[in-house]
Amino acid sequence: MKKPQFTKSDVDVINKVPVFQGFFKLDEYEIRHKLFEGGYSGVIKREIFERGESACVLLWDMQRDTVVLIEQFRVGALSHPSSPWLIEVVAGMVEPGETADSVVRREAQEEAGVNVTQLAEIGSYLATPGGSTERVWLFVGEVDSSKVSGIHGLDSENEDIRVEVFDRREVTRKLFSSRLDNSATIICLQWLALNKNQLTKTWKS
Repeated sequence: MKKPQFTKSDVDVINKVPVFQGFFKLDEYEIRHKLFEGGYSGVIKREIFERGESACVLLWDMQRDTVVLIEQFRVGALSHPSSPWLIEVVAGMVEPGETADSVVRREAQEEAGVNVTQLAEIGSYLATPGGSTERVWLFVGEVDSSKVSGIHGLDSENEDIRVEVFDRREVTRKLFSSRLDNSATIICLQWLALNKNQLTKTWKS
């Protein structure tokens, strides 16, 4: 796949104004950019959700071929046809000075009560580049699921997280169900289904 024709140097940021600063940040941009057929676009005004980076990890017990997923309330899913309580992979925001891999190791303990012994990076992607800056980093982490149970999360962040162990093959067959309704979880499960044999060889060696 060849490189893009243009880079960020081909975008003129005419103006950037803070619109909102609360739990999240919203900025308004006025920009113009080069066109494929030459010249520049007109001035484009957009509000951008300044989300930063997040990191997600699919917790996999290689010995039992089970995965550890969490269930928690998501305000963005209030209009979900089934329930705003979703089944997801462990995840957290990457704060300044942190690395994505250190975030998922910490979040595995806070949200699921497990220690990650080995970690494989899947890659990263822009979650919704039409209106947000968020980049999502994905990992698979090896854990022991035999003692997983209970409710987890930080009281200081009002987290109320239930942890559950699933047969990997069974939950993979149910991708795109009403309960598995977020891209990071689906991508991680698909990646593990495609790369399980090679990852097993790598971790066992």
